[in-house]
Amino acid sequence: MTRSGLRRFGVLVLAMAFVGGGVQAADRSAGKAKARVCVACHGLDGLSKLPDAPNLAGNSELYLRTQLTAYRAGERQHPQMSIIAKGLSDEDIADLTAWYSAIKVTVELPE
Repeated sequence: MTRSGLRRFGVLVLAMAFVGGGVQAADRSAGKAKARVCVACHGLDGLSKLPDAPNLAGNSELYLRTQLTAYRAGERQHPQMSIIAKGLSDEDIADLTAWYSAIKVTVELPE
């Protein structure tokens, strides 16, 4: 995808997030409780425990919401996530993304 194509895609994603009332008020503590289902693969701290599961901690709410919504809609496929995401409500997604995006990640560059 070209740079201008990526820019247009980013604008479209932002517009979708803010137009039409699709953004739910999130409850971080509810997200932490709901994340118990995610612990086996992504860990309570959002750091992956399996080689094919991504780290969730520190990602933006917009990114996480976009990915979970894509799994729920069938636009993105994964053997476990496609099944799990189908049962998530908009409120569940808002709560989970609030929790995982609030986890602070530190990075140490190699010398």
